[in-house]
Amino acid sequence: MSTKIFVNLPVKDLQKTMTFWKSLVYSFNKQFTDDKAACLVIAEDIYVMFLVEVFFKTFIKKEIADASKVTESIIALSSESREKVDELIEKAYKAGGISYIEPQEMGFMYSRSFQDIDGHLWEILWMDPKHVDK
Repeated sequence: MSTKIFVNLPVKDLQKTMTFWKSLVYSFNKQFTDDKAACLVIAEDIYVMFLVEVFFKTFIKKEIADASKVTESIIALSSESREKVDELIEKAYKAGGISYIEPQEMGFMYSRSFQDIDGHLWEILWMDPKHVDK
């Protein structure tokens, strides 16, 4: 089995979070989704587990960061084109996401950011494949 990544994020209202991400045309793995958690499928080996805060607390000893007030992380996802970056960002805004940082234009790389409805920060980026070492 290949290595997979599961990013775990706390959420206040699981149904609202799922509605937000479905608006961005992502799907959820029903096998790992119930009333306490939802498994967002980003790609074949990339998943986000949204856990209601009470359930999330069962996995930690610290307090949960209030992502609307403090930055816990920035989750960056690559996109196949500049146009797809813009398309996804606009869907995020329509679904209730908030612009976070002005678009970054670096010639070989283009990115835009948003804050989702739970306060988590996301960056969507495109990199010219000619500038990526293999």
